[in-house]
Amino acid sequence: MTNFNEMGFTPAVLKAIQELGFEQPMPVQEKVIPLMLEDDADIIALAQTGTGKTAAFGLPLVQATDTEINNTQALILCPTRELCMQITGDLNDYARYTGNLNILAVYGGSSIENQIRSLKKGVHIIVATPGRLIDLIKRRAAHLSDVTTVILDEADEMLNMGFLDNINEILEEVPEDRRTLLFSATMSSEIASIARKYMNDPVEVTVGVKNSSAENVSHEYYLVHARDKYNVLKRIADYEPDIYGIVFCRTRRETQEVASMLINDGYNADSLHGDLSQAQRDSVMQKFRQRNLNLLVATDVAARGLDVDDLTHVINFSLPDDTEIYTHRCGRTGRAGKTGKSVSIIHLREKQNLFKIEKLIRKPFKKMQVPTGSEICKAQLFNWVNKLETANTDHHEIDKILPEIEMKLGGLNKEDLLKKVISLEFERLLGAYRNGEEIIEKVSDREENPRKSFRDKKEFKSAGKYTRLFINLGKSDGFYPEQLIDLVNTNTRGRKIPIGKIDLLKSFSFFEVEAGHADDLMGALNNSRFMKRKVAVEVAQEKTAKNGHRGFDRKKRFKVYDRN
Repeated sequence: MTNFNEMGFTPAVLKAIQELGFEQPMPVQEKVIPLMLEDDADIIALAQTGTGKTAAFGLPLVQATDTEINNTQALILCPTRELCMQITGDLNDYARYTGNLNILAVYGGSSIENQIRSLKKGVHIIVATPGRLIDLIKRRAAHLSDVTTVILDEADEMLNMGFLDNINEILEEVPEDRRTLLFSATMSSEIASIARKYMNDPVEVTVGVKNSSAENVSHEYYLVHARDKYNVLKRIADYEPDIYGIVFCRTRRETQEVASMLINDGYNADSLHGDLSQAQRDSVMQKFRQRNLNLLVATDVAARGLDVDDLTHVINFSLPDDTEIYTHRCGRTGRAGKTGKSVSIIHLREKQNLFKIEKLIRKPFKKMQVPTGSEICKAQLFNWVNKLETANTDHHEIDKILPEIEMKLGGLNKEDLLKKVISLEFERLLGAYRNGEEIIEKVSDREENPRKSFRDKKEFKSAGKYTRLFINLGKSDGFYPEQLIDLVNTNTRGRKIPIGKIDLLKSFSFFEVEAGHADDLMGALNNSRFMKRKVAVEVAQEKTAKNGHRGFDRKKRFKVYDRN
């Protein structure tokens, strides 16, 4: 692997590289930098967000700019204010030892008069969003006649945001013999059209596979009913105690609703969408970058240009309409050699879109089971125990009040003390999941694969005959499928008794069991106890109502029926 010292950088640039802690070039840097330093060819670079693209074009651009000429020599176009500011900051870091190199960020939402004054003083490199640059060109404040290098960063994002006409207008203003570099995560037909129109025999550089996702990102999905998507989101967040991620929604309204529900339920979350003012956007993004927020709920447009390191998760609460947008979403995690997860919460109608995305990114999605309440509590408790184990206790203030605390808690044994501390720390979690609240109804095989369900008759015949049982416990008793299965296992001494469909009602429930086990199970469960309440189980009697619909009553006559 080539290192930065062998690439032909000046001592001033190498000193900045060293101070920034860059050790070895990343793949996109290793391919693009030599082309920029040694050749004048146009370049198309296909690489995901977070792969080191800014340094790939920024370092050689800083070195090639002549500070003795007080004209604009390079133009960088990018889709958002945030990315514009980030690129400008990075270029200033690269140029800290190269003399008086003037770099200006121009974008909407900031004073155009201040930007005009800076341009009049002389700027070597302009980093701009297309809309604001068009305004400056029309006011004759931005002069591009001496530009020798044009860089389109995240070109696919700019096209998705509707900047194609602005890009065409800007490229008509710069000299025809300039050099053009185009950086994009995907190679769409629109990108190819720009390349044909404005680039001269470009060299194509691809990092990874075209239109693929980041290599260090795993792709998972949960298939649930649409009504359960929010509860599944909460369970994912609770099951991952150290989660730090972006939740993507399709619309502004959905974004605000999901964020508001998360905040009301006690999560460190906030929203980012187009209805927020620039000051509100800046405040939210600052809190997220400082990790005062664990979850940022955002639309795709609002999150463009938001560059945050160390994201653990990208959660697709709604899949994007454009499957290529998915590659941008998942590219926000798994950066700089770290691993990340892209999680999609989908319902049945979205499953076809999932297959399209799999084909686009050339990676399979792993189907996940929704974490149970007991699994969530266990994950949270062990995370808390690990933090407790490594907590810093070197505080003199604690030593002063420790004797009084010991007197106060001296009457508790170790087990009672642990229970109280855990209950206090996890009151919300234990309250939500102890009794299986917010239970998620699984998507049945018949719902997920309707053709298979009706076609494969042998499979249904092998299921045998089932007996439907009544039990005098329901949701108001804190009785859910987890509690039913635990009750059966406890009172049948671990025997494997197949349980079928479970119907939970407020004060009682029904469940199916293979007919051959019905008598034994009723004998085992009757007169047992659940939460100090005596359990009663009997066979549900099928009956026919006046309207012809069938149901079940509580008469004890033994009624066997075939599940088909």
